[in-house]
Amino acid sequence: MINYKITTRLALFLTIMLTMGSALGGANEEVFKLQHRWAKINYQLQEKAQLSAFEALLSDADNVVSAYPDDASSWIWRGIIKSTFAGAKGGLGALSLAKSSKVDFEKAISIDPNALEGSAYTSLGTLYFNVPGWPIGFGNDKKAEELLLKALSINPNGIDSNYFFGDFLIQEKRYQEAKTYLIKAMNAPARPNRPLADAGRQKEIAKALAIVTKKLSH
Repeated sequence: MINYKITTRLALFLTIMLTMGSALGGANEEVFKLQHRWAKINYQLQEKAQLSAFEALLSDADNVVSAYPDDASSWIWRGIIKSTFAGAKGGLGALSLAKSSKVDFEKAISIDPNALEGSAYTSLGTLYFNVPGWPIGFGNDKKAEELLLKALSINPNGIDSNYFFGDFLIQEKRYQEAKTYLIKAMNAPARPNRPLADAGRQKEIAKALAIVTKKLSH
């Protein structure tokens, strides 16, 4: 005889799991769309066209976070879009975007610190060494290094984790160390479905290595 209660519970469990799987798939798909559009905007557009496109992308990222508030990757990518938008805008007017992206990265870490291979730590650390310090902003080189090293502990071979730590070390004038991490970034495995982002990052790595080589030759 079939136990009705067990069968009902099993059916309910399967329904919940299917719903969770569908939501996760939806979040992944939407985040992938944000990633793809971000790469095009960041590496292929300039000036007013870029700023306008970032503004539209940020609006869509808001919708993704609203739809998937428990998905850390949606918060990470909204933060990345905000911080990149801030860099494109420049000036003190960009500070509010930087502060808002900081909140997004911290939220992502509270949900899942390992999401997207620790990308929230990489991005948050990068903010800390690019934003002005007190009393204007929250910039702090010591905190930046702590966060970037945390990202590397999660993703030691990643292109972004190594590049951004190398970039930080250049600003700290630690050129020999920077070279080590930049070479590791250059040799990082390609990311599936992100060829445009990888190509753009490799150009940035090459520029950073040229700076390091020049500094070390003097």
